[in-house]
Amino acid sequence: MATSEASYIDYDTFLDPDFSAASFANTLVTNTNNINDTQVDLSTPLSRVLFDVQEIDTHIHNLTTKSALPLLEHTQDRSQSSQRILTQVEEQVSSLAEGYQRLEKEVLRKWTSAEEAKVAAQNSLQTLRLARAVARCISLGRQLEGQIAEVTGRVSSATTGGSTGGKDDHRAMVRAATTILMLRQMFSAIGEGEEGQGLDRVKVIRTLRSDLVIPAENTTKARAQQVINRFSVSSLIVDSSLRTSNGTQSPPPPPASTSSSSTYAQTEEAKARLFSAITTLYLLSPTPKSGVSAEDFQPELLLSTLQGYIHNSLTSSLSSLARGLATLPILDRALAEVSGRCQDIAALETLLAGLKRPSHPLLSSSSSTKNQDQNSNLLKPLLHVLDTASLPSYYWRSLASSLPSRVQEIINRGGAAARSLRSGRDKLRNDLRECVLRGSQLPANVAKGRVVGAAAGGAGGAAFVVGNWEREAAVMVSAVVGALGR
Repeated sequence: MATSEASYIDYDTFLDPDFSAASFANTLVTNTNNINDTQVDLSTPLSRVLFDVQEIDTHIHNLTTKSALPLLEHTQDRSQSSQRILTQVEEQVSSLAEGYQRLEKEVLRKWTSAEEAKVAAQNSLQTLRLARAVARCISLGRQLEGQIAEVTGRVSSATTGGSTGGKDDHRAMVRAATTILMLRQMFSAIGEGEEGQGLDRVKVIRTLRSDLVIPAENTTKARAQQVINRFSVSSLIVDSSLRTSNGTQSPPPPPASTSSSSTYAQTEEAKARLFSAITTLYLLSPTPKSGVSAEDFQPELLLSTLQGYIHNSLTSSLSSLARGLATLPILDRALAEVSGRCQDIAALETLLAGLKRPSHPLLSSSSSTKNQDQNSNLLKPLLHVLDTASLPSYYWRSLASSLPSRVQEIINRGGAAARSLRSGRDKLRNDLRECVLRGSQLPANVAKGRVVGAAAGGAGGAAFVVGNWEREAAVMVSAVVGALGR
């Protein structure tokens, strides 16, 4: 019976993974009906399906009836095994829970306390760093305040509590500039983990910056620029010449050693003040944010001040010479002023050529010794900005380029001044040439190392001619005398 049932029902068809109920029904209907009939009989295939279902149900019932006891035993075994596993798992879970509680008590709670202590320590460290930065800024501010008092000559009196006037110390400008750089570095280092982190949020630091540092920087800049604008060695040459010549209008000269010593001391003082002012403006010049080496750094504040000094000298010389040409009795004095300003510029060039770049704390030094030697002095940046090879040459050529129009104005106005200029061409030519050559004279201690030929006199304060200026003399003569012929 079981064999016939197995052969009657095609279990392979029903167990096939690709079995399709629609396809099976279509096949069953097609097999139980004639294709040529107009009507479709569904009762026969339906009976066939119901019979198959009944047979399968009977077969399942027979199997479950025969295997009921083994199935129950198997189910009981699985249930007992599951219970044993559950019991053991619960014991393990209970042990893990106890271990976690112990771990939480011994580790997690201590870790929480340690984390709180860590946060407190970090906050304390940040507070300590901020307090140190504030204390450093205040200390630098007090130091800067005292240095500014030295720069301006107003030194505080410890007994009276006020300020007493005194001689300003030009070396204090450099110290003040260095202190300002330190403060500037502190104010800029406010990033995460930097020394001045959080300084921008401290009110006393903002007050220190606005009420002391910025005014002090402006005062230091102004004093250094004033020193440069007042720089002059031509008066020393004139004093030395008067003392050695012993003219009828001058008093009897002091001993030669006293005169030389006095002139030398004055020249050295002028040089020292100039060096301090140049160093100050170099340090206070704006530094780029991106890394730049000290050799490539362009001190804009210093260069603009030196340019202003040269252009002011040119403007004053042009005005003096124009007045002298229009009023011949004062021409000699005008030429002396013009040559004196050139002496100052020539002295400035000589001193800049011998002055190495100061050490800048915010700039990195180049590792190339050759590059350091090429850009070690402060004259080359100035020559590069002015696009010239020599400051005196720039002075004379710039002055000469502006003179023809002034001379032409005098000629066009006519009168005694124009006639005197035309009649005294030869004397004017010689005076202009002597003016240019006299403008190249420097004190011996200034022209040291650049002497070409000595002027009259051999005293310690004597003036020396530096370089050959015949071409510049010809340019000046051509600018004035040449304009007279047109």
